[in-house]
Parts: sequence; C-alpha cells; structure tokens
Amino acid sequence: MTAPTSADADTTPDEGGTARPRRWLTSEGRSQLARTALAHPVRALLVIYAISRLVALLAIWVAAHYYQSPAGVGHLEPGLPDMFRLWDTEWYRRIVTDGYPIPLPADPESGEITYSAWAFFPLFPGLVRLIMYTGLGFTASAVVLNLVLGAVATLLVWKVLSFPGHAASQPARERLAFVAAALWCFYPATGVMLLPYTEALAAALIAGALLMLMRGRYLAVAAIALLLGFTRGVAAPLGLAVLAHLWLRWREERESGTAPFAHDRIRIAVMCLATGISGVAWPVTVGYLSGLPDAFFRVQAAWGQRPDQGPFVLWFSWAWEQRGLLAVVVMVALVATYLALVIGRHGAWIPLEVRMWALMYPLYLFAVVRPITSMWRFLLLDFPLAALVASVTMRTSTGGRVVRHWRRRALVVLGVLVVGVLAWSCGLLPYVPWHVTPP
Repeated sequence: MTAPTSADADTTPDEGGTARPRRWLTSEGRSQLARTALAHPVRALLVIYAISRLVALLAIWVAAHYYQSPAGVGHLEPGLPDMFRLWDTEWYRRIVTDGYPIPLPADPESGEITYSAWAFFPLFPGLVRLIMYTGLGFTASAVVLNLVLGAVATLLVWKVLSFPGHAASQPARERLAFVAAALWCFYPATGVMLLPYTEALAAALIAGALLMLMRGRYLAVAAIALLLGFTRGVAAPLGLAVLAHLWLRWREERESGTAPFAHDRIRIAVMCLATGISGVAWPVTVGYLSGLPDAFFRVQAAWGQRPDQGPFVLWFSWAWEQRGLLAVVVMVALVATYLALVIGRHGAWIPLEVRMWALMYPLYLFAVVRPITSMWRFLLLDFPLAALVASVTMRTSTGGRVVRHWRRRALVVLGVLVVGVLAWSCGLLPYVPWHVTPP
C-alpha cells in the first residue's frame, strides 16, 4: 500500500473514483465555508481567535529562539517562558507580589520622583492576584486571564460593529463586522494579549462600554467607565463617544416630537459623572495614598510622558529630528488619510459612537503620549481600524456594496497581518539593553 502524495492531500475521490479538489479549494466550497461561519459567528470567531493565539504564540517562540538576546534575560539560552517576563510584565508582577511602594521612589541625588509601579493601573494586577489564589503562579494566572478576556473582547468587538444602523444593510453590516473582528484578532501587536499586559482587559471594557452605550444601558456604562478608570487612561475619548451618543439621541427624539431624555435623565447624569470620575480616579488615588497630589503625573514624567509640553509637540519634534520636513508631511498625510477613512464612506457603516471613539482615541494618544514603539500596542484598542480595513478590503470603490470576491481579498489581508504579527514579535519583544524599543 503506497503512502499518499501531497497531491492526494488536496483531492478526494468522487463516486466514480475520479480525484477532484477538496471543497475548500474551490470557489463554491469557500463560499459555503463563509456562509457556515456567518451562520454561526460566535463559534467561528472563537475558532479564529484560538488560531490567532497559536499564531501569536508561534511568533513569540520564533522571537525567543532566533531574536532574543541573552543579555536581556540573564542566561545564555533564552526560551519562550522568558518572553512572558519582559518589559511591563515585571512591573505588574511587582505590584501583585509587593504592592505599590510608599514612599514614592526618588533619585537619591536630585530628589526627583523616578520610575515606580505607580505608573501602572491596579485593576489588571488585582484580577491576576485573585486567580493566583487557585494556586497558579503570576505568569500562568495572567495568561489564563488574558486568554479569556481576549475571547470576550473579540465577541464584543463583533457585537459593537454589527449593531444595527442605517448606513448599510444589516446582512452587509454583519458580514463586515465578522471580518473586522476576525482581522482584529490578527492585529500585528496581538501577541501582547497573551502576555501579562492590560490590553485584553482594556479592549473588553471599552467594547463593552460602547455596546452598552448604544443599547441605552447607561448605568452599565457608568460601572464600566469606573473600572476603566483603574485600567487605562482613556476617559477622555470615551467621554466624547458618550456625548456623540447623547447628541444623536437628542436629535432623533426631538425630530420625533418626544421630550429628549424624558425617562433617563438620572441615569444619564450618573453615566456622565462616572465617566468624568474615571479620568481622575487613579491620579487622585495615587495622590492620596502617596501624600503628593501630583504624584501620578510626576511618575509619568519620569517614564517620559510629558503632556504638559503641549499636545502633539513631541511627535512633530520627533518627526522633524528624524527626517525633517518630509517626515512631518508623511505623518500629517497618514493622520489625514485615517481621518478621511473614518469620516468618509468606508466609515459610514460604523455606528456614530464607535466612529467617535475611532476619531478621538488615536488623536488622544498622539496628543499625550511621547513617540514610542509602544504606540503599536496602544492602537490595538482602536478596533474600528479593523472595521475600516474590512470595508476597504470587501467593498466596491464607492462603498456601496460588498464585492463578490471579498473572501479572496480578506485572505490576502490576513496573510499580510500574519507577517505583521511575526514582525512585531521579533522586532519589538526581544530585549536589547543597548537599543531599547519597548513593545
């Protein structure tokens, strides 16, 4: 009996014994596979998410074995476990095991506040510590938590983007939302959602807040906003999404002749108050516990974050120093292109609240965060970017309908993203002390 050849693996015999291509290698088979996935989106997205975790883990393994420097991990044979103990993961481990330091660490010569765990928000390490009561160690607990949160975030992203609207038919919207959520799983920096970082938690909370906002569940938005206040500093762009929702509701209710916010005024007030508190919750907490009112901002300044120097100034200065006027023009052109996509036809199918998040969150980052390679992972929370990519990939040039060969296009984009996952993992995760580029 002969072993099957590689050609046999791609064919199956029909009833007459003649070899024919397997169904998924034919156009009809791929169409049927896509219809099945869209008919069971939750199950399909969880499978895609699981595959993306394997791809990310493989990329991190490649980075560990072929790109990691022994100087970064302290021994001569760096391996996969070492990659889960680098960069910010060490600070979260310190928070879990030792808590936050009091008094704040300061430079012994200058007396200036220096690096410390106070720059990191407490909700993620608090959840990790709860899981550790099961007997798991810090790294295992954080990875398990992020695996679950990443799956939740993926489903919430899909639900947010498929929320009913008027700019696209519901079948087209659901198809676009499904592909966008699938592509988001393969965002180049997605490997960070395997590591002990806060991205998976923040993504789940942000998507959940936007979904509850669009459903009019204002008390739920308030609760999530408060949790976000102890997870990431994103209250400002979330607040603008809340205002966009309230404006849209006020306009619709006024046009229909009903009194705006007639039955929800108290809930809306609670939501707005909670969103405002979210923006100052952790800075105020740090100031109270440390005895220094501006402690949080002084710690952030030690890490290089200086929003007091003015919005966007650090980015323009960096671009000018790198390549002069050309770099400034390229940076402005990229931002303008992104804004045009959000505002234009490829963003028209996205709910208004989500479009506001897509507009304000990246601008907020560029306004307050210094030029740093961590921007790649920060932009993971801009999941509407995946919706724009899905629209450009799947729709006609006018944005009016989904093209027939959208599956082929989506697979090409997916291939590019997989290469991006490998590039991010091998380019930014390896620790090289003499050329520090944090992930």
